[in-house]
Amino acid sequence: MPYEPITRRRMLDFSSGSLTGTALASMLLRDGVVRAEIVPGEAQDVPHHLPTAKRVVHLCLCGGLSHLDSFDYKPELARFHGKSLEASERPETFFNQIGLIRKNDWEFRQRGQSGLWMSDLFPHLAERADDLTIVRSMVTESANHTPATFEENSGFRLNGFPVMGSWISWGLGCETDDLPSYVVLPDGRGLPAGGTINWSNGFLPAQHQGTAFQVNGAAIRDLFPAREVAAQQERASRDLLARMNQRHMDLVGVEDSLQARIRSYELAAKMQLAVPEVTDLNQETEATRALYGVDREETADFGRRCLLTRRLLEHGVRFVQLFSGGSFGSPRINWDGHEDVRENHSREAGRMDQPVAALLKDLKDRGMLQDTLVLCTTEFGRTPFTQSSEFVVGAGRDHNMYGFSIWMAGGGLKPGTAYGSTDEIGWKTVEKPVHWYDYHATVLHLLGIDHERLTYYHNGIQRRLTNVHGEVVRDLLR
Repeated sequence: MPYEPITRRRMLDFSSGSLTGTALASMLLRDGVVRAEIVPGEAQDVPHHLPTAKRVVHLCLCGGLSHLDSFDYKPELARFHGKSLEASERPETFFNQIGLIRKNDWEFRQRGQSGLWMSDLFPHLAERADDLTIVRSMVTESANHTPATFEENSGFRLNGFPVMGSWISWGLGCETDDLPSYVVLPDGRGLPAGGTINWSNGFLPAQHQGTAFQVNGAAIRDLFPAREVAAQQERASRDLLARMNQRHMDLVGVEDSLQARIRSYELAAKMQLAVPEVTDLNQETEATRALYGVDREETADFGRRCLLTRRLLEHGVRFVQLFSGGSFGSPRINWDGHEDVRENHSREAGRMDQPVAALLKDLKDRGMLQDTLVLCTTEFGRTPFTQSSEFVVGAGRDHNMYGFSIWMAGGGLKPGTAYGSTDEIGWKTVEKPVHWYDYHATVLHLLGIDHERLTYYHNGIQRRLTNVHGEVVRDLLR
């Protein structure tokens, strides 16, 4: 029989009815080229448009970073240093102790080819200035840590609402079958204000809550059985449990909490293999570990978490959230510089500056930054006047909800740019204000999601991350 070449049409026809077709469909589904059949209770018709980012890293600086000492250069502060604030209204601050105006504690310089103004507080990050997109006109609605942290993560000042990571997990799912779509790496010194609510799924299906990993010791507690179980016995136990669960659902109907727990146990079984692999930082080269500062006492904790973040992203995790600092009331373990900004911020920046800069460099060198969105936020900024007696130039600054800075990188943003501005002393936003609603809408847009269309029906309301507000800040996009 003469040789007959296989045409493209014949190959595709053959593949559609074979194991090749099954594998191809799985890959197309995972890459978002095709969509699975819509399942009740799951996000529908996502992505809404072509995304520029596939995954997210979110750095949360707990306590309130001083924008005036980091990303928002105000030369007038030096001229007004030691003078009283001249304003028609009395500022609303957390402790209501209005002192004299204080100049910045770190020198500012223009960085990189872009010439972005950044201070010496973050010398390593300043070397990545051309990768950063800085928003200098953030505003929020609370100067109180807990509601402000909730608003930063969920868009609402009250608890009970899903955080952004949960919305993204629900909308886009995960790129891997053996790890959670949303992983949280808390600061070992303490949880943020409000605790685990900051990675809550709220009213979304329970499997979309953040899964907290520990960097030291076992990554997840009780992931493995206390004693060894024979493989045949384990399979038999799982089969029995599956039949009992199915029988229960047949009798009483589908329950979200039960379904979520079933999926959690199924995922846990897969994670028993995946977690030891992804969390083994010893697989990295000495050069990579040195880049992240893993072997230096000052940067070891945050360095391990940043390196683990890159490994999680490589293994298909959709959203990784790192917290820098613990809860309010603990000024020595967060960015809440009421007493002495220079002492407080020097300590906290020293822990994370090198690791974060290393993460940006590593992602870029591996070709991942272009479709990875890196976010660095804080619940509010700090005041240009000190928190002290009106006649003393103190060393601390109070909370400031009227104007502060965040930065973003990668994933379709304009690099090496700054957006918006505060007034001449950095107290209030005066140009292009950005609320958390706008920030959340922009993040979702970069992931291919229309923030007005990603909704979930709850208690008679079609809920969304941005409530009834929010505009995409298109000037931030490429």
